[in-house]
Amino acid sequence: MTESRKLLKGETGDWEVVIGLEVHAQVSSKSKLFSGASAQYGAGPNENVSLVDAAMPGMLPVINRYCVEQAVKTGLGLNAKINQWSRFDRKNYFYPDLPQGYQISQYKDPIVGEGEVEVEVDGQEITVGIERLHLEQDAGKSIHDLSPKESYVDLNRSGVALMEIVSRPDMRSADEAAAYFTKLRTILRYLGTCDGNMEEGSMRADVNVSVRRPGEPYGTRTETKNINSIRYVKQAVEYEARRQIEVIERGGKIDQETRLFNVATGETRTMRSKEDAHDYRYFPDPDLLPLELDPAWVEEIRKGLPELPDAKKHRFMSDYGLSLYDAAVLSQERAKADYFETLAEGRDGKLASNWLTTELFGALNKAGKEIEQSPISAVQLGKLIDLIADKTISGRIAKDVFAIMFETGADPDKIVEERGLKQVTDTGAIEAAIDAIIAANPEQVAQVKEKPKTFGWFVGQVMKSTGGKANPQAVNELLKKKLGVE
Repeated sequence: MTESRKLLKGETGDWEVVIGLEVHAQVSSKSKLFSGASAQYGAGPNENVSLVDAAMPGMLPVINRYCVEQAVKTGLGLNAKINQWSRFDRKNYFYPDLPQGYQISQYKDPIVGEGEVEVEVDGQEITVGIERLHLEQDAGKSIHDLSPKESYVDLNRSGVALMEIVSRPDMRSADEAAAYFTKLRTILRYLGTCDGNMEEGSMRADVNVSVRRPGEPYGTRTETKNINSIRYVKQAVEYEARRQIEVIERGGKIDQETRLFNVATGETRTMRSKEDAHDYRYFPDPDLLPLELDPAWVEEIRKGLPELPDAKKHRFMSDYGLSLYDAAVLSQERAKADYFETLAEGRDGKLASNWLTTELFGALNKAGKEIEQSPISAVQLGKLIDLIADKTISGRIAKDVFAIMFETGADPDKIVEERGLKQVTDTGAIEAAIDAIIAANPEQVAQVKEKPKTFGWFVGQVMKSTGGKANPQAVNELLKKKLGVE
């Protein structure tokens, strides 16, 4: 059993957590699934609503071909089966933000069938099975105002295209659930089929959790709805698993129910009893013909797929000699991977990785910025590395230049030239600085012969006297010669 799959300890023995995720990912499309209304985020209330979205009498849905293509592309990226024949169904339920009184979804015949995702947790790889991916339309949004007690409905999201990606119950810890959600987001962003902006509601998860004694059948599951953060997915699993164990160990039973997650407390609470499929009275939508996909069209989409994160990670290891950890970090997001490849072109891959992951990522994290917002381009950072390689500047000076670049966005060669930061390689000038320090410190000279470790003090003094611009290699070689240190 891997580290991530440790059993949870209860008062009466060990428990195993069983987790499945239903992820709703908004399709990256300018218009909605069955209408030409805009699907863009940020419009004023009810500005992006067509007659179809508002369910006006006589208005018929028309499928958005591009959304179908995005779903197929996602299925291929998940190593899943693409069903050449699928159909849309009506999922019937009443809610004020669902103007038709039903949601157009897919039930028994989804567009994408079984697939899988490889996830790394605690250095171990696990496989999470994908049960299905289906297309469906999103509902609107209800807004409740307690003073005065009024409710409003915004239909901007009504009809927006969603891909619901349903996993198998293959995860056994909060860490695995968080890693799977992270990996799924990475794949979708690589494919360009969902932007993954969870704060805007573009990607959210319904988290199914149950517990059981090891080796026993699955327990009764609960579903915690609409979690839009990787951290919250982890917290919801941890809380719900512990809650269920405590209920069972006290002699109670778990109700099959839908729950909500409280971000302030990290707890889940009851929302409603969980419906079964028959409660929704699914039936084929009479206004929409079945989808029949041309195999040649599917193959054309397959050929256009980008290199995905797992393949990129292994290539970074083989082509650039990166460790598994560094390759995983750099391939986690497409923008970071693209930045690295531009930076590493024609340069030492490990050196490029070190500057990117340590210096740039550290500065961006401190500034609260993403790689796309970096004030230093990959070309500029590459020029800085080149200045170190050709000994124009030392590694120590390079860090000072980097700080100026990050603050101003200026090119490194311009900064070095204007501020007189070129490395001193003239051995005569370095030797003169060394002679002056040796002459001024006879006690340290005597001490270094007895304690060779104090040699570093002389290096520091020389670098200080030259403003950090002396070539470190030349300083070390000349000092060893003059002090008689091996």
